[in-house]
Amino acid sequence: MNKNLVVLGMQWGDEGKGKVIDCLSKKFHYIVRYQGGHNAGHTLLVNDQKIVLHLIPSGVLHKHTKLFLGNGVVISPIDFIKEIDILSSYNISLENRLFISRNCFLVLGYHINMDLAREKKLGKYLIGTTGRGIGPTYEDKVARRGITVGDLFNEDLLSQKLKNNIDYYNFQLNHYYNYSTVKFDDIFLNLIKYKDILLSKVKDIPYLLNYYNDTEPKNILFEGAQGALLDLDHGTFPYVTSSNTTIGGVFTGSGVNLNSINCVLGIFKAYCTRVGSGPFPTELTDELNSYFVDKGKEIGSTTGRRRRTGWLDLVLLSRMVSLNSVSSLCLTKIDVFDGLSEFKVCIGYQNYDDLNVLSMSSSVLDWNSIRPVYKVFSGWKTSLLGITKFSDLPTEAKYYIHYIENFVGVPINIISTGPDRSSIIMVRDIIN
Repeated sequence: MNKNLVVLGMQWGDEGKGKVIDCLSKKFHYIVRYQGGHNAGHTLLVNDQKIVLHLIPSGVLHKHTKLFLGNGVVISPIDFIKEIDILSSYNISLENRLFISRNCFLVLGYHINMDLAREKKLGKYLIGTTGRGIGPTYEDKVARRGITVGDLFNEDLLSQKLKNNIDYYNFQLNHYYNYSTVKFDDIFLNLIKYKDILLSKVKDIPYLLNYYNDTEPKNILFEGAQGALLDLDHGTFPYVTSSNTTIGGVFTGSGVNLNSINCVLGIFKAYCTRVGSGPFPTELTDELNSYFVDKGKEIGSTTGRRRRTGWLDLVLLSRMVSLNSVSSLCLTKIDVFDGLSEFKVCIGYQNYDDLNVLSMSSSVLDWNSIRPVYKVFSGWKTSLLGITKFSDLPTEAKYYIHYIENFVGVPINIISTGPDRSSIIMVRDIIN
């Protein structure tokens, strides 16, 4: 029987999904990315060298896997080809392994310029996007003017749509944003340059996934980008991404049927981080912030920006666990607490008796009035780095883990105790 798994980030992204998916991939045959673009990044180690990927799924290092980019993903042709070339330089072949939906929308130069122009216009009220054009690309999708991979099959149609879009964007960039415009020839010629590679990988992704699921005893892993708190509908709006990072995005972004999912694994860090602007109730601004940034290496793999850090927020974690039907949890970066004599966890908010009363789309003023209620935990006087058995964890760490499980009502079955692929505790097998 198939065992199909969805892996979701439970916070604002950067929870360590790449490493966990890489570790789990040996038990899966098909890895599916269903939303986001090259605004998300995951770091993999190849021959002790770091490779940062933004579009190609994390399971790429396992040669037996086939990789899919569903229709919910937006693709930058230049960055897509760049990743293929990088992997090729490490003798990692994607031939007959990587497939994309013809309905993936393309991230083009005018999207990037518009993204940057809008952030500049917002000034101190900016969203904090990656500046990679993801938002404007999804906007084009909703406005029915976007260009898809499938449009590359017809150069005349492609040319006309591209001209219309460039006129539309250049007028705004020039007359409203006072920002640099783009040239038709530059974008069109690049698309023609990459056309054959992109089209050679086009497949009917929903048909294949549902066919495989119905006819083959092979496992499918669905990989999300960013985190659930950045979901367009259920995150801390408007400081969110432009796609659905929660469970619904799996189905709309891949076309797989509802009955295909057996397990939802939620990944969260022992503390919280977020990149860019937006609400962050447990944020730290003192020396502890520097501690987490330094020890946890909290620098964005996509942007290079220093991440904001804060204590673990069980109110928000509980909300995301419930909203996404999470059946199993993975705790990462617990080893970062090794140097602390004590640490805190948010277990409630002052003036909020109902832990779910807070809407993720509440105004920023509401968020600013929140005062977290903390529980203080004792630290441990030993290193957790590289521990691979739950029984070897110190008593204080076990108590902390059990407390979280009882609070959110879901077991923590995987614990990451370091950046290395082998530094992981499999408390329970979630696959078999």
